[in-house]
Amino acid sequence: MKKWKTGLLIFLALFLSFLPGILRFGQKGEKYAGYPASAKQTHAGREPLKAAITFDDGPHSVCTPKLLDGLKERGVKATFFVLGQNIQGKEEILRRMLGEGHLIGNHTFSHRDLTALSEKEAEQEVIRAGNAIYEAAGVYTAFIRPPFGRWPENLDFRMTMVPVLWTLDSRDWELKDASAVAARVLEQAEDGEVILMHDCYETSVEAALQIIDEMQKQGFEFVTVDEMVFS
Repeated sequence: MKKWKTGLLIFLALFLSFLPGILRFGQKGEKYAGYPASAKQTHAGREPLKAAITFDDGPHSVCTPKLLDGLKERGVKATFFVLGQNIQGKEEILRRMLGEGHLIGNHTFSHRDLTALSEKEAEQEVIRAGNAIYEAAGVYTAFIRPPFGRWPENLDFRMTMVPVLWTLDSRDWELKDASAVAARVLEQAEDGEVILMHDCYETSVEAALQIIDEMQKQGFEFVTVDEMVFS
C-alpha cells in the first residue's frame, strides 16, 4: 500500500510540475515499531520491495567517490541532491553520477532556508544551483530538495520543479555513528521508503552501505526517486 501511495504522489508531482501548482512529498512522523512482518521477508515470486536512498549536501571530494564505489559494487542507484557551491572542482564526480545511472537533484546553491528569503533570492538560490549542475554535467534537473524541507508555496507559481522531501530521516548528520545510523533506518524501513542521508560524512557512507546490504537481504530493490513513478 505504501509503495502504491508513494508512486502515485510522485506521478502527480511530475504531472502537476507542468501546471502552476506543484505537489510535494511530506514527512511522516517518527516511528520505531520496526519492520512489519511482511516487510521482513524476501518476496520470492512477487514484486520486490522498493526504496529510494537519497543523499544531500554533496558532492564531497572524498566521501562521494567512496560512496559511488560502494553503490557500483552493489548495483544500486541513488539520488543525489547536490549543493551548487560544492560543485566547482568536482565536476567529474557529477559526470560519474550520471554515467553510473544515479539521479542528480538540486539542493539550492548555498543551503539557505528558502522560506526566510525574498521570492527573488529564493529563486536565485535554485537557479544558480541548476545552472551549476548543467555546466558540470550537461543536464537540467526537475527535482529539488529544499534545505530543511521548507519549500515556499509562492515558488510553486514561479518555477517548474518537483520538490522531494523524505519519509525516513536517518539523522546521520547528528548521530555520526555508522552503526547507530544503520540501526535507526533498518528498524523503521518499509516498502516505498524515501531515505534521507548525506554524502559528506565518512560515517554516513559506512552506514549507507550497511543499510543497503541488509535491506537487499530483506528483498528490497533500490531505485531513484523518479523511478518510483513506475512502481
